[in-house]
Amino acid sequence: MRTNDISDFRRLREQAELTIAETAVLLDKSERQIRRYDLGEQKAPLPDMRVLKVEADMKPQLPLKPAADFRFIDLFAGIGGLRIGFEGIGGKCVFTSEWDKFSQQTYRANFQDGDDHVFAGDIRPYGADPSLIPEHDVLLAGFPCQPFSIAGVSKKNALGRPHGFSDETQGTLFFDIQKIIAYHRPKAFLLENVKNLQRHDKGNTFKVISSVLEKELGYRIQHRVIASNPWVPQKRERIFIVGFRDDTDFDFSQFDALIPPQNEWPVLGDILQGHNEIDSKYTLTPRLWEYLQAYKEKHAGQGNGFGFGLCGPDDVTRTLSARYYKDGSEILVKQRGRQRPRRLTPTECARLMGFEYDAKGRSWRIPVSDTQAYRQFGNAVVVPVIEAIAELMEPHIKKALTVEEKVAAVA
Repeated sequence: MRTNDISDFRRLREQAELTIAETAVLLDKSERQIRRYDLGEQKAPLPDMRVLKVEADMKPQLPLKPAADFRFIDLFAGIGGLRIGFEGIGGKCVFTSEWDKFSQQTYRANFQDGDDHVFAGDIRPYGADPSLIPEHDVLLAGFPCQPFSIAGVSKKNALGRPHGFSDETQGTLFFDIQKIIAYHRPKAFLLENVKNLQRHDKGNTFKVISSVLEKELGYRIQHRVIASNPWVPQKRERIFIVGFRDDTDFDFSQFDALIPPQNEWPVLGDILQGHNEIDSKYTLTPRLWEYLQAYKEKHAGQGNGFGFGLCGPDDVTRTLSARYYKDGSEILVKQRGRQRPRRLTPTECARLMGFEYDAKGRSWRIPVSDTQAYRQFGNAVVVPVIEAIAELMEPHIKKALTVEEKVAAVA
């Protein structure tokens, strides 16, 4: 299976401007088979390649990599959800930082970067010496959320461990972002974290972050908590902080205009694979299913809502978490003809997070084990949300670039 090169089949499909579904109809194949060709898991038959070549030749030939409108860096990148949104508005990623080796593997499999692109692991050496990072116009960072999340704080309290900024392993990484912004002075940034960041330590953590960005660094910032369910069938809320170096009329309240009408909001059935495509390994074992039912019943008797989340095709799920690989309890899918539910497959998790098979026909490679895939999607951002934020920021980023060009011309 290829991991670093786009398959010849996918290249032709994209040149022909065909989605996976359209290609399946054209070649009289299943979408599942087309995805295998796309990922390089199987070599497409020569007659099918010829059909795609004819379709591709009928399209006007465009440059594979148009000139970028601006340059950005992708910090604490995970598998690249923030990057997708900002490449979509014309940006070029010139630096990536992600410490987890399995996330690096998935990231590299889905983004084709040249030799001039630096892919760093630990961000701390670059925080200590930001000159090692290339010049850029926009900084993106989904800095570690575990020190601030409700679940993360509860777990650390139970173990007697520090959280928030007192967590020297992850909690202080925000200050590496501070050093990089102070050195490079990008025109704009987007930071992402859990909703609980606002309430952590009675609001003091967010006050520190806001003070650093506004008072120490001099940026105009706005923040907003955004729910994902208008775009994907999942109740997931995250806080986003947008900052601009110079005066701007950017207004986060205008984001409301980008939210789809409620009658268009998706449900779980929109992202589920066909019933016959699901391997039996995703069905819960009798023992695990009995345990989860007993666990839920026990806590229901105590008056709390701990337990599993059982969903049907017309439902919207709970938040997918990085612990999903353990038992899948937060999102269990009802099955026709079976008493026991199943987990989502990794492909369905990719769809639930907006990484593939949305209206744009985007495909996503999963080169890692199910366990690692579940962790990665549970830690990721919801891509359509990022695309909407990027769309809202786009005119203000480009205006800032134009103003700088005029100032440089006068100088």
